[in-house]
This record gives sequence, structure tokens and C-alpha cells, in this order.
Amino acid sequence: MADRSGDDAETATVEDPSPPRETDAEALPDDLDAGVDEDVKRRLREAYLNDEENALIVTRVRSVGDRVAVEMRPPHGDATHTERFDAPRDGSLRESEEFLEFLEAAGVSPLDVDELVGTRVPATYDPEAGWRVDAAYRAEADGDGRLAAARDWLWTYRAWLLAGLLVGGELVFVAVLILLYA
Repeated sequence: MADRSGDDAETATVEDPSPPRETDAEALPDDLDAGVDEDVKRRLREAYLNDEENALIVTRVRSVGDRVAVEMRPPHGDATHTERFDAPRDGSLRESEEFLEFLEAAGVSPLDVDELVGTRVPATYDPEAGWRVDAAYRAEADGDGRLAAARDWLWTYRAWLLAGLLVGGELVFVAVLILLYA
């Protein structure tokens, strides 16, 4: 076997005997603004809110006149968001179908409304509009939701649809001319 004489060499660490310098901290000028720029704060706050779990926690359910107010807050802050639903009147739940759909989406029975407090509700944060509860929790019916989604899609792509109709109409016109004179 070959001799490994380099294996038993000792390693030594060299420590800097000089004390830490405090002049680096004192070198900052006095007129330096030590505050954080408001734009940086706003951007960090928006990013933090957007990157959070995208959920609101129900903190309170209360009656406000003939409406039910469900107060929610994000898991990381003190801002509140309130959703309002029609309250049951005249001993019938028909007036409060939206609230019943909200309870059903949250997985809470109307007989156990106390369990709603603490429930996480999916939501998104928009810097301009604030918190917005997802459609399933806003009690949009499937037909209404699909119709609204289709309307939004049509409005978004209206220019492309118009261009497609114009080009398609021209192609049909050319095809008819070719069939007539061929």
C-alpha cells in the first residue's frame, strides 16, 4: 500500500486578534434618511397579502337589521372584510338562500352556525378593490356564474371575435363567388 503521509497533518485556524471596528457604523452621514420609502412598504404589503394563503377567517356573524353580516379577517392582519346576506324572515329560509349557500360552501349546517366562526374562506386580494371572496362563497348560482363568466370572456375578447366574424364573412363571400362562377 502507498504511504499517505498527508492524512495526519494538522489544520490550524488563525483568529483575527483585532477587536471589531465600530467606525463603520459611525461613518454614516447624519442627514441620511433612515426611514423606509412608502412605495417600498406598499409593494411589500401587496406582495405579502398576495402571497398569503388567500384565505379569510370568519371572526363574527351578526344580525344587522334584516341582513346577516359575516365579518372576516386575513390570517396575518387586522383588516376586516364583511359579506352581507339576507336574513331569514317570517319563519322561512327562502329569503336567505345566498346565506344558506355560503354556509353549505363552508361546510357548516344552518343548525350549527356557531361552527362558522374560525372557518377559512378562500379569497383573493386586489390592491385596488381589497379582499374578494371566491365565487363559490359569494353564493353565485352555477347558471349565473357561467353566464357571468361567458359575458366577461366575450367582453374581454370582443375585438378578436369581431375580427374573426369579419374575416369569416369575407371567406364565405369569396367561397360563394367561386361556387357561382366556377
